[in-house]
Amino acid sequence: MRLCKTLRVLCTLYIVHCTWSIHAQTMVYLERSETLSYDEQRIAHAQILNGNVLFRHEEALMYCDSAYFYEGRNSLDAFGHVRLVQGDTLLGFGDKLFYDGNTKMARLRRHVRLIHGKAEENPTVLTTDSLNYDRAAGIAYYYTGGTVRDSLNTLTSVRGSYRPDSKEAVFSKEVRLENPKFTLTSDTMLYNTETKIAGIVSPTDIIYEQETDIHSSRGWYNTHTEQSMLLDRSVVHHQEGRFMTGDTIYYDKRIGFGEVLGNMEMTDSAQHVTLYGEYGQMWEENSRGYATDSALMEDWSDTAHITYIHADTLFTEEQHYTDSALTDSTYRLVRAYYGVRVWRNDAQMVCDSMVYWSSDSTMHLYINPICWSENQQMSADSIIVYIVNGTVEHAFGSGTALCVMEDTLGYFNQMSGKEMTMTMVEGEVKTIDMSGNALTVYFPKESDGDFVGLNTTESSFIRIYVENRKIHHIRFTKETTGVLYPMDQIPYGGEKLGLFFWADDQRPLNANDVFRTIVKN
Repeated sequence: MRLCKTLRVLCTLYIVHCTWSIHAQTMVYLERSETLSYDEQRIAHAQILNGNVLFRHEEALMYCDSAYFYEGRNSLDAFGHVRLVQGDTLLGFGDKLFYDGNTKMARLRRHVRLIHGKAEENPTVLTTDSLNYDRAAGIAYYYTGGTVRDSLNTLTSVRGSYRPDSKEAVFSKEVRLENPKFTLTSDTMLYNTETKIAGIVSPTDIIYEQETDIHSSRGWYNTHTEQSMLLDRSVVHHQEGRFMTGDTIYYDKRIGFGEVLGNMEMTDSAQHVTLYGEYGQMWEENSRGYATDSALMEDWSDTAHITYIHADTLFTEEQHYTDSALTDSTYRLVRAYYGVRVWRNDAQMVCDSMVYWSSDSTMHLYINPICWSENQQMSADSIIVYIVNGTVEHAFGSGTALCVMEDTLGYFNQMSGKEMTMTMVEGEVKTIDMSGNALTVYFPKESDGDFVGLNTTESSFIRIYVENRKIHHIRFTKETTGVLYPMDQIPYGGEKLGLFFWADDQRPLNANDVFRTIVKN
């Protein structure tokens, strides 16, 4: 009894399924034909139709010159001037059409065109030699090469698909998008014919003639507005050797603006400058750049003396000048703010803010600046460092100037005054000039290296000559006064000037050390 009941249920379900399938498969109807004939030996089970043939299946109309109609199989083969019309926005043309009314699959062959949209609205046109249109799924696809044209772009590929309802297309293998302004090439690409947005899903190159190249593997590019979102270390490369890259790039080609998030890198190869940071912005006009969050500028104009500048915020831009000879020159201006730390192999610096001019190769340091070279430390209210032929030639400090030279046994030679100039040759300090109430505290030595005592002087001007990181001799003005104390008679506190401080713990030790945070007591 239980088995019989189960069999009755299964039979009922089968009958319901069959009934649903019959109703789901709507019939193809022959609307007209000039002639109708049969030839069972040549074309079995087919109506042979000729002249002004028209079929209807649901809302789709199919026109042709001749056809074989397999009414029992609910399918047809159409030939000559084939036209498929679906609604008022989709037209298909070809030399042949094979249509299955059960699966709603239309196969158009030879000289195929699929037009989507009204003629007055610049419709999308797909041309190929072989096209399958799945009316049930609402998707048309080709696999032997095709072209899609809309109001703005022309796209070609070996394989492609298009959904009229969503206006979305997928192209693969030898994809090429032609735009009046640029050319896009890729292996696989998504595209929307309404929004004109290209979806980047594989290595893609977007080339503007003599302007900008974009290289990306993931993201999107709006071919109408020329705005893009580029992911996965994409690269935007500009003329004259400028490029930017990062984890995520928002780029607006029309206004020449880029915004980078994560591992930003902006390089100007003409000016030999690279800007790094976790966040930054770029303006193509005057090659302006901005970086923050682990911001770093690398000046590699002289590879023997690369300059690394770190600050909380870095700005860089080109400056254009025309000299008296009417010769145009381009220089770079760099501004650094808050927590500035600089490392070069011939000098190191810290300060609160800094301005660097490549026009005269000067670095202007403001608010608590300190410079180091070898065993010398220089500080003042403000300092200007001059770079000649890639190396630091001299530094000038004004206002509360102090120079400290570390000697052996924990002793420090010191100079202070209102203005100070330190000159260098090939990275070695040669002279130190101090003017304006110049004070010195230094420890002269015997020829065998033993300390003689402590010498303190006061003068309007003092020049110290340095050899091999040691004081060789000192020149004073005639009005100089001073005292020499034997080593065992140095007064308490007399070994240091009132301005003395030694900030070696703040000194950048290498290129990576510019990121070290200094905690001041």
